[in-house]
Amino acid sequence: MTNLIDPNAIPNTPVEGWQPDPEHPRRRPPWIKVRAPASQEYKEVYSLMRDQKLNTVCEEAQCPNIAECWGRRTATFLMGGDTCTRSCGFCDIKTGRPNPIDWAEPLRVAESVRALGLKHVVITSVNRDERADGGAPLFAMVIKRIRKIHSGCSIEVLIPDFKGNEDNLKTVMDAQPEILNHNVETVPRLFKKVQPQDKYEWAMKTLGNAKKLDPLVLTKSGIMVGLGETFEEVVQVMQDLAGQGVDILTIGQYLQPSKKHLAVERFYLPEEFDAFQKIGLELGFKWVESGPLVRSSYRAEQQVRELSRLNHFRLRDVVEVDAS
Repeated sequence: MTNLIDPNAIPNTPVEGWQPDPEHPRRRPPWIKVRAPASQEYKEVYSLMRDQKLNTVCEEAQCPNIAECWGRRTATFLMGGDTCTRSCGFCDIKTGRPNPIDWAEPLRVAESVRALGLKHVVITSVNRDERADGGAPLFAMVIKRIRKIHSGCSIEVLIPDFKGNEDNLKTVMDAQPEILNHNVETVPRLFKKVQPQDKYEWAMKTLGNAKKLDPLVLTKSGIMVGLGETFEEVVQVMQDLAGQGVDILTIGQYLQPSKKHLAVERFYLPEEFDAFQKIGLELGFKWVESGPLVRSSYRAEQQVRELSRLNHFRLRDVVEVDAS
Protein backbone atom coordinates (compact mmCIF):
# COMPACT_ATOMS: atom_id res chain seq x y z
CA MET A 1 0.00 0.00 0.00
CA THR A 2 2.89 2.35 0.70
CA ASN A 3 6.62 2.20 0.26
CA LEU A 4 7.01 3.72 3.73
CA ILE A 5 6.04 0.45 5.44
CA ASP A 6 8.37 -2.46 5.92
CA PRO A 7 5.97 -5.36 6.69
CA ASN A 8 8.66 -7.06 8.74
CA ALA A 9 8.92 -3.97 10.96
CA ILE A 10 5.23 -3.91 11.92
CA PRO A 11 4.92 -5.37 15.42
CA ASN A 12 1.93 -7.60 16.15
CA THR A 13 0.19 -8.19 19.44
CA PRO A 14 0.58 -11.91 20.22
CA VAL A 15 -2.55 -14.05 20.43
CA GLU A 16 -1.39 -15.28 23.81
CA GLY A 17 -1.18 -12.82 26.66
CA TRP A 18 -3.24 -9.71 27.21
CA GLN A 19 -6.67 -9.67 25.55
CA PRO A 20 -9.65 -7.30 25.95
CA ASP A 21 -12.54 -8.43 28.14
CA PRO A 22 -15.87 -6.89 26.98
CA GLU A 23 -17.54 -7.93 30.23
CA HIS A 24 -14.95 -6.02 32.24
CA PRO A 25 -14.19 -2.87 30.22
CA ARG A 26 -12.17 -1.36 33.07
CA ARG A 27 -9.67 -4.22 32.90
CA ARG A 28 -6.65 -2.97 30.98
CA PRO A 29 -3.15 -4.19 30.19
CA PRO A 30 -0.26 -3.32 32.50
CA TRP A 31 1.17 -0.71 30.11
CA ILE A 32 -2.00 1.41 30.45
CA LYS A 33 -1.95 2.98 33.90
CA VAL A 34 -4.20 5.89 34.87
CA ARG A 35 -3.31 8.26 37.67
CA ALA A 36 -5.95 8.96 40.33
CA PRO A 37 -6.99 12.63 40.70
CA ALA A 38 -5.73 13.93 44.03
CA SER A 39 -3.69 17.12 43.55
CA GLN A 40 -4.67 20.55 44.83
CA GLU A 41 -4.51 21.88 41.26
CA TYR A 42 -7.05 19.25 40.19
CA LYS A 43 -9.42 20.37 42.95
CA GLU A 44 -9.03 24.02 41.96
CA VAL A 45 -9.89 23.31 38.31
CA TYR A 46 -12.86 21.17 39.36
CA SER A 47 -14.19 23.96 41.59
CA LEU A 48 -13.78 26.55 38.85
CA MET A 49 -15.74 24.43 36.36
CA ARG A 50 -18.59 23.97 38.83
CA ASP A 51 -18.65 27.64 39.83
CA GLN A 52 -18.85 28.74 36.19
CA LYS A 53 -21.36 26.01 35.27
CA LEU A 54 -19.07 24.77 32.51
CA ASN A 55 -18.69 21.37 30.89
CA THR A 56 -15.39 19.74 29.95
CA VAL A 57 -14.79 16.88 27.56
CA CYS A 58 -12.33 15.64 30.20
CA GLU A 59 -15.29 14.72 32.43
CA GLU A 60 -18.02 14.01 29.91
CA ALA A 61 -15.87 11.61 27.86
CA GLN A 62 -14.16 10.06 30.90
CA CYS A 63 -10.69 11.01 29.65
CA PRO A 64 -8.02 8.84 31.31
CA ASN A 65 -5.64 11.81 31.50
CA ILE A 66 -7.86 14.08 33.59
CA ALA A 67 -5.68 13.83 36.70
CA GLU A 68 -2.52 14.68 34.77
CA CYS A 69 -4.03 17.52 32.74
CA TRP A 70 -6.04 19.14 35.52
CA GLY A 71 -3.00 18.73 37.74
CA ARG A 72 -1.24 21.04 35.26
CA ARG A 73 -4.27 23.38 35.36
CA THR A 74 -5.26 22.58 31.78
CA ALA A 75 -8.65 21.40 30.53
CA THR A 76 -10.60 21.00 27.30
CA PHE A 77 -13.74 23.10 27.49
CA LEU A 78 -16.94 21.58 26.05
CA MET A 79 -19.42 24.11 24.66
CA GLY A 80 -22.94 23.75 23.32
CA GLY A 81 -24.22 21.93 26.41
CA ASP A 82 -23.66 18.39 27.62
CA THR A 83 -25.97 16.59 25.15
CA CYS A 84 -24.89 15.60 21.63
CA THR A 85 -27.19 15.07 18.65
CA ARG A 86 -25.07 12.15 17.40
CA SER A 87 -24.67 8.69 18.90
CA CYS A 88 -21.12 7.49 18.32
CA GLY A 89 -20.44 4.02 19.66
CA PHE A 90 -17.21 5.01 21.42
CA CYS A 91 -18.27 8.23 23.13
CA ASP A 92 -19.59 8.60 26.67
CA ILE A 93 -21.18 12.03 26.11
CA LYS A 94 -24.95 11.61 26.39
CA THR A 95 -27.08 11.68 23.26
CA GLY A 96 -30.48 13.30 22.84
CA ARG A 97 -32.24 16.56 22.13
CA PRO A 98 -30.08 19.31 23.61
CA ASN A 99 -31.24 22.42 25.43
CA PRO A 100 -31.24 25.75 23.59
CA ILE A 101 -27.83 27.31 23.03
CA ASP A 102 -26.52 29.30 26.00
CA TRP A 103 -25.01 32.32 24.27
CA ALA A 104 -23.35 33.49 27.51
CA GLU A 105 -21.31 30.27 27.65
CA PRO A 106 -18.40 31.57 25.51
CA LEU A 107 -18.05 34.51 27.90
CA ARG A 108 -17.82 32.19 30.91
CA VAL A 109 -15.30 30.00 29.13
CA ALA A 110 -13.14 33.03 28.34
CA GLU A 111 -13.32 34.24 31.94
CA SER A 112 -12.23 30.78 33.12
CA VAL A 113 -9.31 30.77 30.68
CA ARG A 114 -8.19 34.07 32.18
CA ALA A 115 -8.73 32.82 35.75
CA LEU A 116 -6.56 29.77 35.05
CA GLY A 117 -3.91 31.95 33.43
CA LEU A 118 -3.72 29.63 30.43
CA LYS A 119 -1.14 30.11 27.70
CA HIS A 120 -2.91 27.61 25.44
CA VAL A 121 -6.54 26.52 25.51
CA VAL A 122 -8.47 23.75 23.76
CA ILE A 123 -12.18 24.28 23.14
CA THR A 124 -14.57 21.76 21.64
CA SER A 125 -18.33 21.27 21.45
CA VAL A 126 -21.01 18.66 21.12
CA ASN A 127 -22.64 18.25 17.71
CA ARG A 128 -25.64 20.55 17.29
CA ASP A 129 -27.12 19.08 14.12
CA GLU A 130 -30.56 20.47 14.96
CA ARG A 131 -29.22 23.94 14.11
CA ALA A 132 -28.45 25.16 10.59
CA ASP A 133 -25.28 26.85 11.91
CA GLY A 134 -24.16 23.70 13.76
CA GLY A 135 -23.16 25.84 16.73
CA ALA A 136 -20.29 27.40 14.78
CA PRO A 137 -20.91 30.93 16.16
CA LEU A 138 -20.04 29.67 19.65
CA PHE A 139 -16.48 29.01 18.50
CA ALA A 140 -16.17 32.43 16.86
CA MET A 141 -17.50 34.13 19.98
CA VAL A 142 -15.17 32.38 22.41
CA ILE A 143 -12.09 32.99 20.22
CA LYS A 144 -12.84 36.70 20.00
CA ARG A 145 -13.60 37.01 23.70
CA ILE A 146 -10.41 35.25 24.80
CA ARG A 147 -8.36 37.48 22.50
CA LYS A 148 -9.99 40.54 24.03
CA ILE A 149 -9.55 39.71 27.73
CA HIS A 150 -6.57 37.33 27.78
CA SER A 151 -4.16 38.17 24.98
CA GLY A 152 -1.13 35.96 24.54
CA CYS A 153 -3.12 32.73 24.90
CA SER A 154 -3.06 30.50 21.83
CA ILE A 155 -6.41 28.95 20.91
CA GLU A 156 -7.07 25.46 19.60
CA VAL A 157 -10.61 24.54 18.56
CA LEU A 158 -11.73 20.94 18.14
CA ILE A 159 -14.75 21.32 15.89
CA PRO A 160 -17.53 19.06 14.56
CA ASP A 161 -17.60 18.36 10.83
CA PHE A 162 -20.71 20.59 10.38
CA LYS A 163 -21.80 17.91 7.85
CA GLY A 164 -19.22 19.33 5.46
CA ASN A 165 -20.88 22.78 5.46
CA GLU A 166 -18.20 25.25 4.37
CA ASP A 167 -20.14 28.34 5.49
CA ASN A 168 -20.17 27.08 9.09
CA LEU A 169 -16.48 26.23 8.88
CA LYS A 170 -15.80 29.73 7.53
CA THR A 171 -17.54 31.22 10.58
CA VAL A 172 -14.92 29.53 12.75
CA MET A 173 -11.97 30.20 10.46
CA ASP A 174 -12.78 33.92 10.15
CA ALA A 175 -12.09 34.21 13.90
CA GLN A 176 -8.57 32.88 13.20
CA PRO A 177 -7.80 30.16 15.75
CA GLU A 178 -4.15 29.16 15.93
CA ILE A 179 -5.04 25.47 15.60
CA LEU A 180 -8.08 23.92 13.88
CA ASN A 181 -8.68 20.35 14.99
CA HIS A 182 -11.16 17.82 13.68
CA ASN A 183 -10.76 14.15 14.55
CA VAL A 184 -11.29 11.55 11.86
CA GLU A 185 -11.43 8.96 14.71
CA THR A 186 -11.32 5.73 12.69
CA VAL A 187 -10.78 4.13 9.29
CA PRO A 188 -13.37 4.43 6.47
CA ARG A 189 -14.42 0.77 6.71
CA LEU A 190 -15.54 1.24 10.33
CA PHE A 191 -17.25 4.63 10.07
CA LYS A 192 -20.81 3.24 10.03
CA LYS A 193 -20.06 1.09 13.05
CA VAL A 194 -18.11 3.64 15.08
CA GLN A 195 -19.81 6.94 14.18
CA PRO A 196 -22.91 6.15 12.10
CA GLN A 197 -24.01 9.77 11.59
CA ASP A 198 -20.60 10.92 10.34
CA LYS A 199 -18.90 10.54 6.98
CA TYR A 200 -15.22 10.11 6.20
CA GLU A 201 -15.62 12.54 3.31
CA TRP A 202 -16.95 15.24 5.68
CA ALA A 203 -13.90 14.86 7.92
CA MET A 204 -11.45 15.17 5.04
CA LYS A 205 -13.38 18.07 3.52
CA THR A 206 -13.36 19.94 6.84
CA LEU A 207 -9.60 19.62 7.25
CA GLY A 208 -8.80 20.41 3.62
CA ASN A 209 -11.11 23.43 3.47
CA ALA A 210 -9.68 24.82 6.71
CA LYS A 211 -6.29 25.14 5.04
CA LYS A 212 -7.83 26.75 1.96
CA LEU A 213 -9.72 29.29 4.07
CA ASP A 214 -6.66 30.13 6.17
CA PRO A 215 -3.27 28.82 5.00
CA LEU A 216 -1.64 30.06 8.22
CA VAL A 217 -3.74 27.86 10.51
CA LEU A 218 -2.22 24.66 11.87
CA THR A 219 -4.61 21.78 11.26
CA LYS A 220 -4.80 18.73 13.48
CA SER A 221 -6.60 15.39 13.57
CA GLY A 222 -6.75 12.26 15.69
CA ILE A 223 -7.27 8.52 15.28
CA MET A 224 -8.37 5.87 17.81
CA VAL A 225 -7.05 2.34 17.40
CA GLY A 226 -8.35 -0.93 18.79
CA LEU A 227 -11.80 -0.93 17.16
CA GLY A 228 -11.09 -3.62 14.57
CA GLU A 229 -8.98 -1.73 12.06
CA THR A 230 -5.72 -3.07 10.64
CA PHE A 231 -2.33 -1.42 11.00
CA GLU A 232 -2.28 -0.82 7.24
CA GLU A 233 -5.71 0.84 7.31
CA VAL A 234 -4.48 3.29 9.95
CA VAL A 235 -1.49 4.16 7.80
CA GLN A 236 -3.81 4.77 4.83
CA VAL A 237 -5.80 7.26 6.92
CA MET A 238 -2.53 8.91 7.92
CA GLN A 239 -1.66 9.23 4.23
CA ASP A 240 -5.07 10.76 3.50
CA LEU A 241 -4.62 13.29 6.31
CA ALA A 242 -1.14 14.17 5.10
CA GLY A 243 -2.67 14.69 1.66
CA GLN A 244 -4.99 17.30 3.17
CA GLY A 245 -2.01 19.17 4.62
CA VAL A 246 -2.74 18.25 8.23
CA ASP A 247 0.11 19.41 10.48
CA ILE A 248 -0.46 17.60 13.80
CA LEU A 249 -1.62 14.01 14.34
CA THR A 250 -2.64 12.21 17.52
CA ILE A 251 -3.06 8.43 17.77
CA GLY A 252 -4.31 6.70 20.92
CA GLN A 253 -5.81 3.48 22.20
CA TYR A 254 -9.61 3.25 22.35
CA LEU A 255 -10.78 2.42 25.87
CA GLN A 256 -14.33 1.13 26.34
CA PRO A 257 -16.20 3.47 28.73
CA SER A 258 -18.87 0.91 29.68
CA LYS A 259 -20.51 -2.36 28.57
CA LYS A 260 -22.98 -0.46 26.38
CA HIS A 261 -20.19 1.00 24.26
CA LEU A 262 -18.22 -0.65 21.46
CA ALA A 263 -15.87 -3.31 22.75
CA VAL A 264 -12.10 -3.05 22.42
CA GLU A 265 -11.03 -5.48 19.70
CA ARG A 266 -7.41 -5.44 20.81
CA PHE A 267 -4.86 -3.42 22.72
CA TYR A 268 -1.96 -2.09 20.69
CA LEU A 269 1.51 -2.45 22.14
CA PRO A 270 3.64 0.61 22.99
CA GLU A 271 6.07 -0.30 20.20
CA GLU A 272 3.21 -0.22 17.69
CA PHE A 273 2.48 3.36 18.70
CA ASP A 274 6.18 4.10 18.22
CA ALA A 275 5.89 2.66 14.71
CA PHE A 276 2.90 4.92 13.94
CA GLN A 277 4.89 7.94 15.11
CA LYS A 278 7.85 7.06 12.90
CA ILE A 279 5.63 6.58 9.84
CA GLY A 280 3.77 9.82 10.57
CA LEU A 281 6.94 11.86 10.69
CA GLU A 282 8.09 10.23 7.44
CA LEU A 283 4.77 11.27 5.88
CA GLY A 284 5.54 14.89 6.72
CA PHE A 285 3.42 15.70 9.78
CA LYS A 286 5.03 18.47 11.82
CA TRP A 287 4.13 16.68 15.06
CA VAL A 288 2.89 13.18 15.88
CA GLU A 289 1.68 12.32 19.38
CA SER A 290 1.25 8.54 19.52
CA GLY A 291 0.74 6.37 22.61
CA PRO A 292 -1.82 4.26 24.49
CA LEU A 293 -3.22 7.16 26.53
CA VAL A 294 -2.88 9.87 23.89
CA ARG A 295 -6.07 11.85 23.30
CA SER A 296 -6.80 14.72 20.94
CA SER A 297 -5.80 17.50 23.33
CA TYR A 298 -3.23 15.53 25.34
CA ARG A 299 -0.18 17.69 26.04
CA ALA A 300 -1.49 20.29 23.59
CA GLU A 301 0.32 23.14 25.35
CA GLN A 302 3.65 21.29 25.15
CA GLN A 303 3.03 20.64 21.44
CA VAL A 304 2.54 24.35 20.82
CA ARG A 305 5.70 25.25 22.72
CA GLU A 306 7.78 22.79 20.71
CA LEU A 307 6.21 23.75 17.38
CA SER A 308 6.92 27.38 18.20
CA ARG A 309 10.55 26.52 18.93
CA LEU A 310 10.73 24.80 15.52
CA ASN A 311 9.18 27.88 13.83
CA HIS A 312 6.06 25.96 12.79
CA PHE A 313 3.73 28.04 14.95
CA ARG A 314 2.99 31.70 15.54
CA LEU A 315 0.58 33.42 17.86
CA ARG A 316 -2.12 35.42 16.11
CA ASP A 317 -1.96 39.12 16.71
CA VAL A 318 -4.97 40.56 18.50
CA VAL A 319 -5.46 43.32 15.94
CA GLU A 320 -6.07 40.72 13.21
CA VAL A 321 -9.46 39.87 14.73
CA ASP A 322 -12.43 42.04 15.56
CA ALA A 323 -12.67 41.29 19.27
CA SER A 324 -15.83 43.29 19.89
